[in-house]
Amino acid sequence: MNITVINGTEKRGVTYQLKETFLERFKSSAEITEFYLPKDSPAFCVGCTSCFTKGEDSCKDFTYISAIEKSLIKADLIVMTSPAYVMHATGAMKALLDHLAYRWMPHRPAPEMFGKRAVIITQCIGAGAKSAAKDIKHSLSWWGISEICVFAAALMDDIVWDNLSEKKRKSLTERVTKLSCKFAKINYIKSARTKLITKIKFNLCRLIQKRVRKSGNSGFDNEYWLGNGWLGKNRPWKK
Repeated sequence: MNITVINGTEKRGVTYQLKETFLERFKSSAEITEFYLPKDSPAFCVGCTSCFTKGEDSCKDFTYISAIEKSLIKADLIVMTSPAYVMHATGAMKALLDHLAYRWMPHRPAPEMFGKRAVIITQCIGAGAKSAAKDIKHSLSWWGISEICVFAAALMDDIVWDNLSEKKRKSLTERVTKLSCKFAKINYIKSARTKLITKIKFNLCRLIQKRVRKSGNSGFDNEYWLGNGWLGKNRPWKK
């Protein structure tokens, strides 16, 4: 089993502690690859759109992005972590998600993503954890992932793990351990089910790509859809 973890910060704080607790159950049985942002993807997307018109390898940051994407595609389980910064995911996480915009369904979704499972772990001292998780979940869903579980915690006491009350630390640990147990029981040989809403979004994008094809203005994205047989009867999920 392969797990890819994208850490939205290099800080080893509460989010890191929760993530480590979640992974503990997998460490003896899974190959875990971790990326820490911004170290492993230090540059912002500049909106040049070359990934859409020429291909992802034309991106100035392709070396960083390709390493992360290859690991994501190989993974059986994707774990995305981010503390809430002003009620949203970290800027480093947002920068990575911007770079991977070419993998959204309207463009060139990776067929492997439609059978994957993902966990998002986030926390905030008060409100904000859920909105931070929403930032990440939005992208994952448009990559084609249907099975996405969110662990969002409100700390209330403090932002330092050791400063949290014993009761709060115990509660958080029990919650994330329960989630870990749930995902440890899954048979990852079997792909996750692609939900109806994902299929609807895909088919709407398919209609757009068919119109583009009919107009004679096909480009890099459209050729990708054609090559995968998605303008015909093929679909990226297992029936």
